[in-house]
Amino acid sequence: MDSAEQYGKDEGPAQKVSVSMPAGRIAAVKARVGARGFSAYVSAAVERQIQRDLLEELLQAKEAEIGPPSPEIQEWAAEIFREAESMAADNPARGREEGDGPEWRAHKAS
Repeated sequence: MDSAEQYGKDEGPAQKVSVSMPAGRIAAVKARVGARGFSAYVSAAVERQIQRDLLEELLQAKEAEIGPPSPEIQEWAAEIFREAESMAADNPARGREEGDGPEWRAHKAS
C-alpha cells in the first residue's frame, strides 16, 4: 500500500484530501483561478508555507548561533517588506498577462 510519506514533496500521484476553510476564502480563490485551478493554487500556497516554515527554522537556528540581527538590519528588512507590499497593492494583477483570464499560472521560486 502506498503512503504519502514515501514520496518527495513534488512526487507521487495526486491524492484527494479534505480541508476546511472559510467560504469567503474559497470563493476568493475560485474567483482568481476558476474551479479547475483550485487544487493547483492551494498546492502552491502549501508549498510557499512550507518554504516559509523552513526559512523561519533556519533564521531561528542562525539567531541562536550568532545572535539577533541589529536594529538597523531589522529596520532595513521591514522597509523591504513594506516596499514589496506596496508594489503588490499597486499592481494586484502582477504575474498575469494582458487579456488573460483568472487562470493560475505556476511559478517556481529560484
